[in-house]
Amino acid sequence: MNSADHPGKASPAADVGLLAPIWAGTPVAEATGDAAFLQAMLDAEAALARAQAMLGQAPQAAAAAVTAAARAEHFDLRGIAVRARAGGNPVIPLVADLTAAVPADATVFVHRGATSQDILDTAIMLVARQTVAMLLQDLRRTADVLARMAAEHRQTPMAGRTLTQHAVPTTFGLKAAGWRSLVLDSADRLTAVRLPVQLGGAAGTLAAFEVLAGAPGSGITGSGIPGSGMELVESFAAELGLAAPELPWHVLRTPIADLAAALAFAVGALGKIAADVLVLSRTEIGELAESSAGGSSAMPHKANPVRATLIAAAARQAPALAAVLVAALAAEDERPAGAWHAEWQTLRELLRLAGGATDAAVGLVEGLRVFPSRMLDNLHRTRGLVVSERLAAELGDRLGRGPAKQLLSAAAERAGTEGLSMADALADAPELKGLITREQLDQLADPAGYLGAAAELVDRALIRTADRASSPSSSSRDRS
Repeated sequence: MNSADHPGKASPAADVGLLAPIWAGTPVAEATGDAAFLQAMLDAEAALARAQAMLGQAPQAAAAAVTAAARAEHFDLRGIAVRARAGGNPVIPLVADLTAAVPADATVFVHRGATSQDILDTAIMLVARQTVAMLLQDLRRTADVLARMAAEHRQTPMAGRTLTQHAVPTTFGLKAAGWRSLVLDSADRLTAVRLPVQLGGAAGTLAAFEVLAGAPGSGITGSGIPGSGMELVESFAAELGLAAPELPWHVLRTPIADLAAALAFAVGALGKIAADVLVLSRTEIGELAESSAGGSSAMPHKANPVRATLIAAAARQAPALAAVLVAALAAEDERPAGAWHAEWQTLRELLRLAGGATDAAVGLVEGLRVFPSRMLDNLHRTRGLVVSERLAAELGDRLGRGPAKQLLSAAAERAGTEGLSMADALADAPELKGLITREQLDQLADPAGYLGAAAELVDRALIRTADRASSPSSSSRDRS
């Protein structure tokens, strides 16, 4: 039965994200789909023909014919995918189909001088550019919301937790400012990524392009002969709005490794936010909650923190994917067998996870509910033990460090055993008679009064502004 007979039904081979709710239905799903990659490869082929025509290496009419034919909807996507198995990559059957789609007098100018990796690597950079632009937009929206949240709660006290336990008081504003710092760090790294075209020919020497330019070998030495291979690289990059690489990067995988690292960092940074939300939205803690939490198929009372859950799932997958891409740096010869091929699906999934995570992060922070009263209640759960550091410093000045520590250890044990507050446990200590008043003890044991420079740290963090670049750097010469 054909899916076309039933509108809304996906074909059996369709990749719609059934098992990947983090990116299913988000803008990144379409931007990284098979059709998007096919169109990107066609865009690369068309741009190469136009660049060659601009340098007088192909007729303008042939370049126009290739460009007109390079429309993904005119090609059998599944057929190309299946036939790609024979040659190991999808460019080989695509070139055959594109050649068949142009007039006879233009066929010789399809894929002229290029190798499959030139086209597929360039297509990957085109898809990455569009996807990264989406990520940056989402990251900046997230950062803007977190800036407002940090400012609003710069003095909202809550328990700081280390190794799962109450440590010392902090503020929710400082936590939100820390989240924002990670988000901005992610945007900085993605903005700095260079996305270059790939054009080197069979083994990265530009030899075929030099021959086509009528200047075999001379362009490599920078002689400036019009239409040399190096000039073609510049023209090709200009056609696509990508960076012109210093060298063909068939086995110099800096662009992929840099992109992988930046994507994994972004997903991990958002994973930190998700981890905090998951802990603080536990029933027994209840300091945060997602505004549109998900339900349960079996338990009607559940309000699950779904966005945080999906981000956390992405953060567990991203490092392994990035590791595959970084491992591809260790590739043999001038073009490797296997290392390059391992990158394609891996990078696409990493782009998708990052896109899904940033999309979920916007919804998470925009709808995040904050409960200051619950934060304060939890801060007082230990009845003053959370400020033992402060008490140790104050009493150490009066009694000496050793005696103060001994006194506080005994008072803490008594407070826990008898259900007393720390101030009550210390109030009748003989060692403190005449050294400190009960009023002073109550003040010292108040967690909300021991926030250090939290508010000032928030103010300092909020001085930093997000870089407003709309996409990663792609116009200057790449240094890969």
